[in-house]
Amino acid sequence: MAKNKFHDGPGPSQRQLRVGELIRRTLSEVLARGDIHDPDLNRMSITVGEVRTSPDLKIATAYVLPLGGQGQDQVVQLLARNKAELRRVIGKKLGLKFTPDLRFQLDQTFDQMDETRRMLDQDAVRRDIDE
Repeated sequence: MAKNKFHDGPGPSQRQLRVGELIRRTLSEVLARGDIHDPDLNRMSITVGEVRTSPDLKIATAYVLPLGGQGQDQVVQLLARNKAELRRVIGKKLGLKFTPDLRFQLDQTFDQMDETRRMLDQDAVRRDIDE
């Protein structure tokens, strides 16, 4: 069975969770204020739902979604294009000894919740739940 580099054992450590949350807050703040020198990126309102770090804290994957869902295809590309500047700003603000390499993925959480609701609304599933 292949190992997932983000989940060795029972789950992320307290340190991984703490660093991930610090990066999430800082990244959200930087994007909201438009501190990056890219007008295309600054025009977008981006939600950072979660940041997961690898066990060695060398990689941080940010799960992002543009506000209103518009521009999903662009948002990951724009963030990746500006990742060096984002990493520099995050490192400076957090004062980390080593700033993780940033990766970006679309946050699928809302789609998954919608799909779960849709499934729970099906008559056959309702009947099974009510029994």
